[in-house]
Amino acid sequence: MQNGMQNLFHYNKINLIIKILTFLRLIRTLFMIFLLSQSLQCKRGCTDPSASNFDPNAKKDDGTCYKLSLPTNLSYNMEYDTITGVLNLQATAVNENFFTIIFYDLTDSTVVKTVNGNASYTYSDTGTYPIKIRAHLSDYDFIEKIDSINVVFEIQVFNTGYTTPISYAGYDLVWNDEFNGNELSNDWVFEIGNGSGGWGNNESQYYREENTSLGDGFLTIKAKQQNFAGYSYTSSRIKTQGIQNFKYGRIDIRAKLPYSQGIWPALWMLGENITSVGWPACGEIDIMELIGGTGSNDATIHGTAHWESNGHALYGQANTLTEGIYNDEFHVFSILWTSSSIKWYRDDIQYNEMNISGLNAFHSNFFFIFNVAVGGNWPGYPNASTVLPQTMVVDYIRVFQ
Repeated sequence: MQNGMQNLFHYNKINLIIKILTFLRLIRTLFMIFLLSQSLQCKRGCTDPSASNFDPNAKKDDGTCYKLSLPTNLSYNMEYDTITGVLNLQATAVNENFFTIIFYDLTDSTVVKTVNGNASYTYSDTGTYPIKIRAHLSDYDFIEKIDSINVVFEIQVFNTGYTTPISYAGYDLVWNDEFNGNELSNDWVFEIGNGSGGWGNNESQYYREENTSLGDGFLTIKAKQQNFAGYSYTSSRIKTQGIQNFKYGRIDIRAKLPYSQGIWPALWMLGENITSVGWPACGEIDIMELIGGTGSNDATIHGTAHWESNGHALYGQANTLTEGIYNDEFHVFSILWTSSSIKWYRDDIQYNEMNISGLNAFHSNFFFIFNVAVGGNWPGYPNASTVLPQTMVVDYIRVFQ
């Protein structure tokens, strides 16, 4: 009995202690809340709205207010080159320490920090792009103006060089494209992407429609350094497959070619039956290829045929200019294709001939392909000497039979 009373006494004592401790914790919490509210109500800081460090939450001024003399009179001038896509910007201000110019380009932006206010940027695609111009007192203290640039490109072609007639005795003009108008005719379709294994040649470019343009009677394919879809270069590749295809005849293509290390323009043909027999069994006729680079590369074209003969077979010859390079002016690249032979010409000068009497691949319909590749097994790859962007300009293609 006595032990039971003692246990009850100890239990009540412990329970009382727990209640007292809980009450004290509650009092402490309420006190801390009170102190916090008083601190917020009495927050000290800069209360001058005209000061650079004005604190709208401050209730009492702590004497820390200061005023910055920000730059003033920010002005700028922009000059855009429609040929190269280069924008030059010159900014001026009063009381600035430096400028930053932010050029926005698609999903990217480039920040140029400059003391004298001069900055430049090269655009690759048409469109309207924002620009921010800032005059800084410090990294975080500046004034700003926002503008935009409408990027367009002017096709500038110096139409000098060789040309050929619109008719030949004994031949009819059965198809041609003079590339008049502002967009490709329905005779052409685009090939997009990087193909399989860089189009089978480990090429570095991604083909896009945007790199093809028409103007002033010329087709232009532009290869440029541009990060897109995981590739460092873009260009274009167009073809007439399934639309315009021919067997035999005289074909004239007037074009001014690009140049430089790793640049690979081509005007060529593939057998229309490639989808059923594959390459090289379908046959390939390279009317013109150029492998850009040092030495005589930029002055040399290649005319080649490919076919199947227990594996890949080919035959070709080259033609090198005695003066200048193929980028200097227009030349006409031709083949004369009959049931017995294919002859290659540059400016009506024959430089290659091949007997095709016993080669079945060259007695079927072929379609045309125009493209400018960047890099690959044959040309190698761009390096520090490579000049970009590069353009292949085509004046016309004509088929006579």
